[in-house]
Amino acid sequence: MKTFNQLIEEGLQTVDELFPWDLDEDLQAGKDTLILDVREPDEYNAMHIRGSIFAPRGVLESAAEWGYDDTIPELVQARDRVVVVVCRSGNRSVLAGRTLQLMGYQNVRSLKTGLRGWNDYELPLIDKDGNEVDIDEAEEFLSSKVSAEQMGPDA
Repeated sequence: MKTFNQLIEEGLQTVDELFPWDLDEDLQAGKDTLILDVREPDEYNAMHIRGSIFAPRGVLESAAEWGYDDTIPELVQARDRVVVVVCRSGNRSVLAGRTLQLMGYQNVRSLKTGLRGWNDYELPLIDKDGNEVDIDEAEEFLSSKVSAEQMGPDA
């Protein structure tokens, strides 16, 4: 049996990470980078990086392949592009990045610290309507909300 953290550590053996400021620099330089947000629909609708595409982890494999209801043509055609996978904290993105590598994606990276780090660096996030999200509101939304009972008996 493996824990969530062990799965992430295994993923990090092949999935490179980049920091928010590095992604921002690449975007400012006009590099051909596809940003893939793998969070849940309510998370994406609340806030995301402008220009990112959305494929929740639950449908990632079918979104990244032709012939499915979930197929996202831009994602399927990105096997040779730099794909930066994004989630809230940088964990789900590592797992999703590893999945994409197994599916033949050549240049997958994970956003280290996720959108929490993006927001901490004071980079812009937008909501589903394209409105910029307030940094403090984003911080509240992106903060961990683990309850005492979720910490387990050994906590």
